[in-house]
Amino acid sequence: MAKKKVLVTGGAGFIGGNFVQYMVKKYPQYDIYNLDLLTYAGDLMKHKEIESEENYHFVKADITDRETIIPLFENEKFDCVVHFAAESHVDRSITDPEIFVKTNVLGTQVLLDSAKQIGVSKFLHVSTDEVYGELDFDPNTFFTEDTPLQPNSPYSASKASSDLLVRAYHETFGLPINITRCSNNYGPFHFPEKLIPLTISRVLKDQKIPVYGDGKNIRDWLHVLDHCAAIDLVLHEGENGEVYNVGGHNECTNLEVVQTIISALGKSEELIEFVTDRLGHDKRYAIDPSKLEQLGWKPTYTFETGIAQTIQWYLDNKEWWEQIISGEYKNYFETQYTL
Repeated sequence: MAKKKVLVTGGAGFIGGNFVQYMVKKYPQYDIYNLDLLTYAGDLMKHKEIESEENYHFVKADITDRETIIPLFENEKFDCVVHFAAESHVDRSITDPEIFVKTNVLGTQVLLDSAKQIGVSKFLHVSTDEVYGELDFDPNTFFTEDTPLQPNSPYSASKASSDLLVRAYHETFGLPINITRCSNNYGPFHFPEKLIPLTISRVLKDQKIPVYGDGKNIRDWLHVLDHCAAIDLVLHEGENGEVYNVGGHNECTNLEVVQTIISALGKSEELIEFVTDRLGHDKRYAIDPSKLEQLGWKPTYTFETGIAQTIQWYLDNKEWWEQIISGEYKNYFETQYTL
């Protein structure tokens, strides 16, 4: 009997990379295909321990390249697609919106066409809570799956657009789909441009930590391995056509996150430097994950246990992130933040 083939797009990135490792280890009876273009945020160093596994396969390709993607689907006959591949950094979307539209919207459409053509059994589209816009600071308000989409950045607008395309292919063509919308992820292999790894890497080097505005913007933090378990559950048990929110119930201000990391590493808060706020900076995100919890999912990490594990991972894996921040990323950081 042929193995089930699961295509994971963006599997050399942060969340997709953790998911590829999770699936390769948990489901030896599946063939896991990692499709990634290996842009600045993608690397295969993270997959050294699984690259020799018989059920792991890597394909370098651009999801917007129709002439490559459609024949790939026709040749491999994937059973399921888990679609992570996306430009995902809000700051970069403000500087260059076009690449976000191309990758996140047109790339998703190419994948949908390819999946429809071969008749996959599930197309799971991984999205973000940012498509809902922003919440006020009332702790009793949360995003649900019925919250209207009101994206405020070019990044979240491109993700909302791709969400609507996925929904349309289900409604128009009957493509079996699920959409998951997650809160802010953190954990191993998080690219150093994002808040938590940026803070860890700079604290360890006694460098100033840029904090936007007054640092009071609130995010709900979700450990990446809890997110992987949620996607696994939706892939296998999600009701066709449904959206599932994935949240960690771990709300913190950006300043509290930075202070937690500084304290854990025994450094001074004098490293904090407030910088000009991001354009269109959403005040608060918070997710109600009760629909997914009814399916059987619960997060296993509190923010306290998760951030401690994440800090230790960065201490133990300096060679991974140090080679990243010494390259092109250094030029990006100096352009983005004027410290």
